[in-house]
Amino acid sequence: MDRIISFIALLIIGLAPQASANEPPTNILFIFADDWGWGDLSCHGHPYVKTPNIDRLAKEGTDFHRFTTASGVCSPSRTAIMTGHFPARYNIDGHFAWVPSNARRNMPDWLDPKAPLLSRFLKSAGYETAHFGKWHLANDMIPDAPFPSEYGFDEYGAFNCSGPQMYVHDDVKSAIPFIEKSHKADKPFFINLWIHEPHTPFHVDPKLQKRFAKLGEKDAIYAATLFHADLRIGQLLDALDRLKITNNTLVIFSSDNGPARGAPDAPLTLGYDSATGLGYGIAAAKGITGGRKGYKAALFEGGIGVPFIARWPGKIAAGKVDKTSIFSAVDLLPTFCEIAGVKLPASYRPDGVSQVETLQGNGKALREKPLFWKTIAPWPARKTKSDHWVSYAVVSKNWKLVANRDAGYVELYDLVTDPLEKNDLKEKHPKVVKELTKTLEQWQTTLPPEPTGNVFSNLRNPKK
Repeated sequence: MDRIISFIALLIIGLAPQASANEPPTNILFIFADDWGWGDLSCHGHPYVKTPNIDRLAKEGTDFHRFTTASGVCSPSRTAIMTGHFPARYNIDGHFAWVPSNARRNMPDWLDPKAPLLSRFLKSAGYETAHFGKWHLANDMIPDAPFPSEYGFDEYGAFNCSGPQMYVHDDVKSAIPFIEKSHKADKPFFINLWIHEPHTPFHVDPKLQKRFAKLGEKDAIYAATLFHADLRIGQLLDALDRLKITNNTLVIFSSDNGPARGAPDAPLTLGYDSATGLGYGIAAAKGITGGRKGYKAALFEGGIGVPFIARWPGKIAAGKVDKTSIFSAVDLLPTFCEIAGVKLPASYRPDGVSQVETLQGNGKALREKPLFWKTIAPWPARKTKSDHWVSYAVVSKNWKLVANRDAGYVELYDLVTDPLEKNDLKEKHPKVVKELTKTLEQWQTTLPPEPTGNVFSNLRNPKK
């Protein structure tokens, strides 16, 4: 009898996935830039921007060309990362500003700390969690907003938040000791590294600017700003190598939205930001989109199509470019949780889907589960920003429908054959327009009419 039991035990062990059983948990390092355009990488063909360390990630990982963020602006994109939900579910349709502006736009004053959060899910699986860099799930002008520590982070240093503001270039300087401490304790870590670059104001290092002096002042400022960010990312990658944890760490570089763009004749001036200090203004914003339509704040691909480079040695193919897999920011929470072995609560309904297979090169080219966007855009379109009129968008399979505020005007694009959105196909495919319009209308009925929960500052006037 003992021999039979031993045989069965050996059989079970033999059938078990030994690699996953023996492998330590995967560290997750999520680098989220601010206004970094798809074309603002030397590996994406930028004429003068130098990004050797991000290029290294692309060489050692996979460069996904069809990733989209959840908004054309900052705060909604970050909400999607943290919750796995479309930000419209929280009435977060624009960036968090001071209280009167939030109230005027029917927005809360911060993301509800009681929302389902990526950081808490990972913490429940034994991860050490940290956030370093930009926050902007509240605003530094709202003193009673919750600190980032109330969102499931063991450690944080941040700006664009309530309380003390972290120095803008201390992100990696803070992250490396946290990595060392977690490694010494033999604990997996999850880090949001949300860097400032290349958002205005530009806090440029004069020595780095001098390297690009031949470009002219505005372009030199932009090139030096991105180069500085890339240098810090290089320090982070070197730390992983030094600790011999590179092979066990998923590193992702992405951006919250497309690039800002200063007018060609805009004068170069200094501006002061209450969260980050003094720096050069919008005239130095020279971001490019790699041919995509629109810029920051647009729901065309130039505003939401951003860099997404993932390195996970032995799991994600090295030196590969994926030009077909359509996935988005709301997918990251279920993806990271699957990687971490987190079983999501039955009550939680993510808007995204796990994309582990996509990261590993086995994803589907067509998007089955629809993606939705909502923002506040002017109609009719302004002449100076002709591509910034879209208030709603929906993507299903190969199709993308964009609509103005009341859906009285729409356009239709086939993202597979026309990823740069050059050919409006609504006249040729009225049935698709009708189907996607209905899909969009049904989604709109699921959205709350106003924010709820403990998400309002005491600075707000009491409701009458």
